[in-house]
Amino acid sequence: MRVGRLVGVVVAAVVLAGCGGAAVPAPAASSASPVSPASPVPPESPTPPASPTPAPAPVATPAPDPPVVVLDPGHNGGNGANPAEINRPVPDGRGGTKACNTTGTETDAGYPEHAFTWDVAQRVRRALEAAGVRVVLTRPDDAGVGPCVDERGRAGEAADADAVVSVHADGSAAADRGFHVALSDPPLAPAQGGAARELALAVRDAMRTAGFPDSDYIGDQALSPRGDLAGLNHATRPTVLVECANMRNPGEAALVSSEADRQRYAEAIAAGILTFLR
Repeated sequence: MRVGRLVGVVVAAVVLAGCGGAAVPAPAASSASPVSPASPVPPESPTPPASPTPAPAPVATPAPDPPVVVLDPGHNGGNGANPAEINRPVPDGRGGTKACNTTGTETDAGYPEHAFTWDVAQRVRRALEAAGVRVVLTRPDDAGVGPCVDERGRAGEAADADAVVSVHADGSAAADRGFHVALSDPPLAPAQGGAARELALAVRDAMRTAGFPDSDYIGDQALSPRGDLAGLNHATRPTVLVECANMRNPGEAALVSSEADRQRYAEAIAAGILTFLR
């Protein structure tokens, strides 16, 4: 606090005479020594403002894991040269056995199913990855042997997949045409029931939207419930098998042999998978 200066005061005493007497002058008062002014008190330093409390760093929300899809390109390029390996019996998932794998079919001009399925699967993979899906393939190339159908059927569980789609083409009579989607029936696991049917319907509808006709020789409304496909019987994740076309039909042989039409097949399959995942 600030303190004001103290000013000295000189006091004069006045003596009054008694009644009727003359005034007696008061003796001169001596001047008091002046009081020295007090030293000024320095102002208090202003209290510095408190430092603001830093806001807590935002907690990053971890990104959700991407969905996982297993693509199973049917057959393999080395199967034909290894009959002993692909003919050995493996469990079929219903108490019996099946051959480990087969060579697959081909067009009359010699374009093989294994090459078609590998090419289409690669195109589906690229489309799914562009949409943020993690893709796992059951075989790394088109030059190996197998894997066996029971291993392919368990691939969805091994990858903790949200969906599994096996890509094939059929080898039926030349007059037969159209695609169909196979699913395990009767279901052996919960995922082979409602979820697999939802996946089958999504892929079926996408194939129709792309202009591919329903099969006119197998299944109903392009859906084919099957109990003889080990790759479906072993599944514990929603799994379907797409027979894209009949490679023995001349018109459909031209489709599967065309790069542009293989892209159409791939885009349709990818669209169906993405619809299911949503």
